[in-house]
Amino acid sequence: MAETIESGVGAERRLLGLSWSHFLNDGAATFLPGILPALLIQMQLSVSLAGTIMAALLVGQGLQPLVGLLGDRFGGRTFVVLGLLGSSVGGALIGFVDTMPWLIAVLVLIGISNALFHPQALAGVRLLSHQRQGSAMSFFLVGGEIGRGVWPALASLVVVHIGMSYLWLLSIPALFTLPLLWRWAPSLPARQADTTPIAWRRHAGPLSRLVLFCALRALIIFSVITFVPVLWSQAGGGLTAGASFITVLMVVGVIGNLGGGRLADSQPTRPILIGSMLVSSVLLLAFVVLHGLWLWLVLAALGIALFSTLPLTMLIAQDVLPENRSFGSGLALGLANAMGALAIIALGPVAEHFGAAAPLWLAAVGGLIAAVLAFWLPAHRAPTLGNTS
Repeated sequence: MAETIESGVGAERRLLGLSWSHFLNDGAATFLPGILPALLIQMQLSVSLAGTIMAALLVGQGLQPLVGLLGDRFGGRTFVVLGLLGSSVGGALIGFVDTMPWLIAVLVLIGISNALFHPQALAGVRLLSHQRQGSAMSFFLVGGEIGRGVWPALASLVVVHIGMSYLWLLSIPALFTLPLLWRWAPSLPARQADTTPIAWRRHAGPLSRLVLFCALRALIIFSVITFVPVLWSQAGGGLTAGASFITVLMVVGVIGNLGGGRLADSQPTRPILIGSMLVSSVLLLAFVVLHGLWLWLVLAALGIALFSTLPLTMLIAQDVLPENRSFGSGLALGLANAMGALAIIALGPVAEHFGAAAPLWLAAVGGLIAAVLAFWLPAHRAPTLGNTS
């Protein structure tokens, strides 16, 4: 798969533009946890429905493999642009819904739009990069990570100070970005009809293990962003302070994301994946038992550990399916996130009956399972000089 892409400054600017678009897309698509406690109160909903509401937002990401297949088949950049448009419109509509069915409908729209954005964007990032594919992938992923961290805090400030109905203000930057995104995103080449088909029998095992690993990582992330603000609210904390936990996890996690991308360019990936998940489980358990300033410090370290694995797993998925990189990205990100979202539904009643900290204990066990699973994951091999495919 190849396309003529301007090198040097031109490619760097396009990569920066894609990362900015990722910031806006993921921010609009995932600010819900920052206002979830207020939404539950306003709509008079039980805490047991928190997992269901989050799952409605996230389960649409399970469409990413299908979107990836279509993206590989037809090429282009249309899905990336439509994804940002849909996520931003859906994010604006959250402030106007007043019933559970309409809320679910809007969240499903956001989830589908989020699924449209990612596969082609991730494949395009690799097309823009050359030798330092890990660094380029992490730079793109950092945009989304910061968006997922900053937007919940911004949304909580909007709700607290001017009201839920003004959430549409957060969508304004995306409207100005959409015309530029059409220029920034590479137009991917269509997959040729005579291209070697996917060797499912050979790839099924490695892909299954990778998707399960990513799903367990998603379970940890979703458990934190869903139940930590609720736990904080139940303890008498304010909405904005609760949202700040998500901001710390995501924004400080940028350090891990960038570090993981750099390591992917030069170091074996399997030990990084194992160590990161072991550390994540320990930190999650520490968060449950500690108090005060330690809570923010532990979440910061947890973000670094978790997100150091993200660029590695994206590259591994694309390595396994080099002729179907959009599809591989959709499996490792979208399908895995959807599986994590479905697990969150089951954790809602757990939080209702055993307290909002109980899902965090279960998520920590999932992290230990992921660490064991990482022993059997494929290893990413950084490209050597002269091989930039």
